[in-house]
Amino acid sequence: MIQKLLENEPIKGDNRETFVRLVFNGDDRQFSAFCAMVRKAVPEAEAAVVRGSAITGIRWKDQAPFDADGPGTSDIDLTLVGSDVLRYYTLDGYWIPGIHSKPLSDKDSDIAPDLVPLRTRLMEMVQRPVNIQGTRDWVQYLRGEILEQPYLALFGSVT
Repeated sequence: MIQKLLENEPIKGDNRETFVRLVFNGDDRQFSAFCAMVRKAVPEAEAAVVRGSAITGIRWKDQAPFDADGPGTSDIDLTLVGSDVLRYYTLDGYWIPGIHSKPLSDKDSDIAPDLVPLRTRLMEMVQRPVNIQGTRDWVQYLRGEILEQPYLALFGSVT
């Protein structure tokens, strides 16, 4: 277990390398295609970020390594940033209405119907669950810059 933790632990500050290694087996072209797919599907997003074990290599809840339960078992937590992306979510699809959505996921698969095709394509590409959340830029800034929760910007800026 310790060896697996060490193998999956990212170089400090290199969330991109960790994400590409863990999710795309080091293939930068697939990473670029993933980013382009998100950008094309949601052009009104000011930014898109990935959070969680896909960039840290370690699951927050129990410190288990990424894919500890087998290949493809860890998910990708994608957050679309900007006020215009929040229109994709239904009224019951929010933690804080109009500010921060719940993630579109298997658990809440009907809260953002227009994002379901994107989620399906992304999951086919990476062969693992992908959850898609929407948030305002200031919420992402607060979480990432003030609270120092790790994230990887796929495009755009939240600083």
